[in-house]
Amino acid sequence: MLRLLHLHSSFDPGGKEMRAAQLINAFGPGVAHRIVSAVPGALGAMAAIAPGMRVEVAEDFPSLQGRPLPGRLLELARAMQGHDLVLTYNFGAMDAVLAHTLFARHLGLPPLVHHEDGFNADEAMALKPARNWYRRIALYGAAALVVPSTVLEGIARRQWAQPATRVRRIANGLPTMAYAGTPRPDALPRVIKRPGELWLGTLAGLKPVKHLTRLVRAFAPLPEPWQLVIVGEGPERDAIRDEALRLEVAHRVHLPGHVPDPAAVVGLFDLFALSSDSEQFPLSVVEAMAAGLAVAAPAVGDVAAMVAGENRGFITPPGDEAALGAALATLAGDAALRERLGAANQARARAEFDEGAMVAAYARVYGEALGRAFP
Repeated sequence: MLRLLHLHSSFDPGGKEMRAAQLINAFGPGVAHRIVSAVPGALGAMAAIAPGMRVEVAEDFPSLQGRPLPGRLLELARAMQGHDLVLTYNFGAMDAVLAHTLFARHLGLPPLVHHEDGFNADEAMALKPARNWYRRIALYGAAALVVPSTVLEGIARRQWAQPATRVRRIANGLPTMAYAGTPRPDALPRVIKRPGELWLGTLAGLKPVKHLTRLVRAFAPLPEPWQLVIVGEGPERDAIRDEALRLEVAHRVHLPGHVPDPAAVVGLFDLFALSSDSEQFPLSVVEAMAAGLAVAAPAVGDVAAMVAGENRGFITPPGDEAALGAALATLAGDAALRERLGAANQARARAEFDEGAMVAAYARVYGEALGRAFP
């Protein structure tokens, strides 16, 4: 049985974590997985892994956080022994990537595939030169670097000096047909959709980089039937609530928390929005498209290229709060437009972003690293 080691900066629900759970489910019980979270206890995405999968949390793994001193890096490298493939995710696991590059030959370590999905608030507006250099060095021994967007592919090739043979772009995918149904009005915890309500929704970790207070401000002028529903969990919950109170719209802003199965709830939305400072290929946009929703969002990462051509006029300049508010107002005021854009988005999601193609692409990359068919 293949044994995969997953090294995450956090395994709380987010785009990369939910995709990892999705792939674990797709690869089935014939593959064993050990999951490490650099943040102790940040394991909320475990709920998305199907029963019967062979998954354990490696609580005894050396910390992924700390100074990259030789002794610590050697300890990380030794902990990778006994696995068939090491999978690392984002900069929070980069010390482990460097440890693998330094000690793989000496210790006979398994191959490593690194995944980069985007940046936190500290690199949302500009990449840090020191981190660029660190990635260049650390990734030298990686079998592959997987990115989901053309923007990140360009960064990997230019700023991180990665050869074309190492960089693999794989678009995020979903079981798109699972999003086609109409959820029950009470499908979300603590929030019921009542007759006559219209929901502006988003799926996001409540983190500073998602800039959800901006979304509250852009939403606030919408007329009374509109409700803002932010599905997710994280440290910005109080800030979002405080902004809604300040704008006197708290009775129309709802924070139901994390939902393990977005397909069961996204169809309750009438319109979807993002407000992030940084994204690459956000899975939530694909989820909204698969559910037949129009999308308003900043033009971060590949968002403008993801949505249907008809929807691109509502993808606004990054950080332009007024433009996002204007896009929301136009879409909120025109049900026929929302329906037309939603149908175009749904058709594009089914044609371009279905789960099957994504799973097959990851299986090819992992198989090439292993030198055998995967799984």
